[in-house]
Amino acid sequence: MVDLGVLEEMSEHELLDVAGDCAQTAWRAEVDLLRVAYQWAVLHAPERLDPARSVRPGREKACQLGGHGVPRVTEFAAAELAVRIGRSPYAAAQLIADALDLCYRHPQLWARVQAGEVRASYARYVTTKTRDLQPDEAAFVDAGVAESADGRIPWSRFEALVAGKVAQAAPGLARQKEERAARATFARKLRRVPGEQAAGMASFLIRADAATIEAIDAAVTARAVRIAQRFPDDPDLQTDDQRRVRAVTLLITGDDDGADLADVLPAVQLIVHAYVGSDREPVMRVEGHGPVTESWVRDVLGPRVRFTIQPVFDLAGQAPVDAYEIPDRHRQAVHLMTPADTFPYASCTSRRMQVDHTVPYDEGGESGIGNYGPMVTRHHRIKTHGHFEVRQPFPGIYVWRDPHGGFHVVDHTGTRRLPEAA
Repeated sequence: MVDLGVLEEMSEHELLDVAGDCAQTAWRAEVDLLRVAYQWAVLHAPERLDPARSVRPGREKACQLGGHGVPRVTEFAAAELAVRIGRSPYAAAQLIADALDLCYRHPQLWARVQAGEVRASYARYVTTKTRDLQPDEAAFVDAGVAESADGRIPWSRFEALVAGKVAQAAPGLARQKEERAARATFARKLRRVPGEQAAGMASFLIRADAATIEAIDAAVTARAVRIAQRFPDDPDLQTDDQRRVRAVTLLITGDDDGADLADVLPAVQLIVHAYVGSDREPVMRVEGHGPVTESWVRDVLGPRVRFTIQPVFDLAGQAPVDAYEIPDRHRQAVHLMTPADTFPYASCTSRRMQVDHTVPYDEGGESGIGNYGPMVTRHHRIKTHGHFEVRQPFPGIYVWRDPHGGFHVVDHTGTRRLPEAA
C-alpha cells in the first residue's frame, strides 16, 4: 500500500508512474487468480469423490464447468474457493470455467494473458462466448481474436469481432441460436436493474421480431401525439417519454385517452416496509423494487393505491413448534429478519428460497426463530453435504466455517471474513 504522505510529496510525473505500477499489479493479480482457479480445479478432479456416496440424493457430484473437452470438477469446489475470494459460488464457478477453457481451448489467448499482453477480462469474455463450441471451433476463434485482444481496438469493436468469429467458426450453431431467438419472444417485468429501484422505478421489456417492434413503436408514437394534443397542460405529461409511457398504458388497457388510470389498471399488491425511529426522513422498502423515500410513497403511491396497515410483526415472539415442517408465520418472520440468502456472499432475496434449520432438526435443532436461515437449493446442499458448518449465536447472525478453517460472518449488512486470530 502506498503511503498517503509519500503521495502528497510526489510530482505529477511520479504519481503517474505509481498509477501505472498499481494498474500492473492489479493486472498481474487477475492472472494469478486465474492460475489459482485452474490449479484448484486440478485438485478437485472427480476422482476424489466416493462413487457410492455421489449417487445419493443431494450429494456432491462431478460437473462440467468449462466447455467441451475440458475436465470436469467436483461440484462444491467453487463454493470453497468463493468464500476465500469474497465472491458468490456462481462467480467462482465462472472463474474456474474460464481458467480451464483458457488452458485447454484458448492457448494463444492464455499465452498472451500470462505474458501481460492481454487483460484477463478480455480473455474471459472470449471464453464465455465460445463455451458452446467444439474444441476445434474454439481454437479457430482463439486464433482469430488473440492478436486484437490487447486493447488495440475499442471494446465495442472487440465484441463485434468475437461475435463474427464465433458465427464463422460454427455457422450451424449460429443458425440454431437465431432460430431459438426467434422463438424467445416475451413481454415481462425485468429483474432488478441497479440504480432504478433507488428511485422507485422499474422496467418492462417486450422482445419480438423487428417488424412487430416497429409496429408497436408506431402505435405508441401515434397515441403519444394524441395525448399531447388533448392534455397540453397536464404536469405529468410534459415530456415525450412521459406521454409514451401513458400511451403504452392506454394501449394495453384498451381505454381512451381520457381514462383515469386508477380505474383502468388491474389491481396489484405491493408490500411496503416502513421503518421509524430516525430523526431523518424515513426510508421505506418496496418488496421486489428496493428502497424509496416517504415522499415517494406519499406522492407516487398515495394518489393511486389503497393502503392496508399491518401491525409490527413480532419477530422475537414466534413460539417454536415441535415439528420439522416450518409454519407460514415462521417463514414470514425469517423473511423480514433475513431477506437474503445466508450463504457467504450470496445475493438471492426471493421469498421462494428454502428455509434451512441451522442446527438440523434430527440433531436436536428446534423449529424456531434463531435456528432458521434462507438459502437457494444449491447453497442448502453445500451446507448439508459440503463440509461447511454454520451457527447462529443470535437470531439473524450467521457464523460460517468453511472446510479449510476460515470463518465468515453473515448478517443483514452482508458477509465479512473473520481474521484468523478471532
